[in-house]
Amino acid sequence: MSFDLVLRVGTKLILPFILLFAIYVQLHGDYGPGGGFQAGVIAAGMVILVGITFGLNAAQRIAPQSLVEVMIPLGVLIYAGTGVAGLLMGKNYLDYSVLSHEPALGRHLGILLVEAGVFVTVSGTMTALFYAFVNRAR
Repeated sequence: MSFDLVLRVGTKLILPFILLFAIYVQLHGDYGPGGGFQAGVIAAGMVILVGITFGLNAAQRIAPQSLVEVMIPLGVLIYAGTGVAGLLMGKNYLDYSVLSHEPALGRHLGILLVEAGVFVTVSGTMTALFYAFVNRAR
């Protein structure tokens, strides 16, 4: 596999900005377009870009296969656990107002937690799909 120097240097320069944009989309998803799904795809796209440019081993140093396999159910647990917290405190499932002493702050915290769960699951799933397709060709 021959690597193009310009592509490799360009990828190294753009990777921090891709990650920064994923974090921005994640944290500002409740104020505008974006959120956990979009940020998860962007973060997984960063890992996929590394895999395409530098090879599968480089991508797996960033996101090892074992970590990716744990991320998928972990995100679901974060999402579901946020909902169950409302049930345990006597409210409806996914009623975030009980997560803080002030209902508005609790709703904001709940949305952030749910979006974090979606981010973890989506980024893990997209990376796992990439690994599955790459390993299938071997």
